[in-house]
Amino acid sequence: MDGQLAGQAIADLVALYQDLHRHPELSFAERRTSAIAADRLRSSGYQVFSGVGGTGVVGLLRNGAGATVLLRADMDALPVLERTGLRYASMSRGLDPDGVEVPVMHACGHDKHVACLVGACHVLAETRSAWSGTLVAVFQPAEEVGAGAQAMIDDGLFERFPRPEVVLGQHVAPFPAGVLGVRAGTAFAAADSLRVTMFGRGAHGSRPEVSVDPVVMAAATVLRLQTIASREIAGTETAILTVGALRAGTKENIIPDDAELLLSLRTFDPAVRSRVLEAIDRIVHGEATTSGAPRAPKVEVTMSFPAVVNDPAAAERVRATFATLLGVERVLDPGLVTGSEDVGLLAAAAEAPCAFWLLGGGDPDDFADASSTEAILRVMAKVPSNHSPLYAPVPRPTVEIGVAALVAAARAWL
Repeated sequence: MDGQLAGQAIADLVALYQDLHRHPELSFAERRTSAIAADRLRSSGYQVFSGVGGTGVVGLLRNGAGATVLLRADMDALPVLERTGLRYASMSRGLDPDGVEVPVMHACGHDKHVACLVGACHVLAETRSAWSGTLVAVFQPAEEVGAGAQAMIDDGLFERFPRPEVVLGQHVAPFPAGVLGVRAGTAFAAADSLRVTMFGRGAHGSRPEVSVDPVVMAAATVLRLQTIASREIAGTETAILTVGALRAGTKENIIPDDAELLLSLRTFDPAVRSRVLEAIDRIVHGEATTSGAPRAPKVEVTMSFPAVVNDPAAAERVRATFATLLGVERVLDPGLVTGSEDVGLLAAAAEAPCAFWLLGGGDPDDFADASSTEAILRVMAKVPSNHSPLYAPVPRPTVEIGVAALVAAARAWL
């Protein structure tokens, strides 16, 4: 397999991956991770620039005339308490944006992304006689809060460094290790996060008649919000609205003054997105009015980034490259992915095509009887997935396939 690593190099990357997994860091707090990435790049002969967009790292390798290719990996972890039982499981804790101490876990596989990009950068540096051009390696912070790509752009990513002709990257997913997933066109959903604050009037729990109970108000709102996707969006369209948190009160016999809802919205069509946001606002204000709220609710969009759209020509070039690398049977179209990614912002800002694919990280034994894409998807519905406290991509062959995929995709342009 072209771009493969020797056994000792693979063992080193697996150890790096496990170390990163054991020491996760929250968004914009990836100081240890970024220092490791920078050190690895320097040892491979790259020019290294740290602190881009906060904790971002850029590695630059010029190798004669040719295209400029950007390879990207994100670095941040999630506020999740790990329950994998792995010997390298995280015991880390960190402070969330509100200053609250939380458990931290690489529950989305960004540790895998970092290890694979470190390995790919090493391979490309060691094989400079086989390609020419310029490689820009981007280790990006804060993907989980949708702010890291924009932070690096705002810090002059494409003014300070060569502007790429293509933006490439991958995301580990719970389908079989050794399989890659590439989709042309719209590939990953747009994401919006919202904070809804509903205001009531507090009272003693024994005297609800003198209160305006924001807990009941919020509960009614949660139920009504579920009707947006089921009753206001056509079956041929997609909108996923999740209420991930409902926060209210401090004690069972105190009716609080307010309640907070945290919402996550995923869409593919901008028109559908607009309709859903309008419906959220209407329902939240309607429930507050019905409850006799003393104040109008507050609806804030706290994070927003568009769908990832893979350039058809770039996606086909990557797909054909992977088919040569692994065999056509190990490259699949995963369909529309309702997860979201801010990598598309890098491509848009660079005015470059994007090709972003999925890297299988699931235990091959779990998929032993899955002989088709449909069968693989059925198994995926039963195994732990990204953001689960049980999510644990297998180290091998995920690392070597991830490295080889990045190297092969880069060389398709270089």
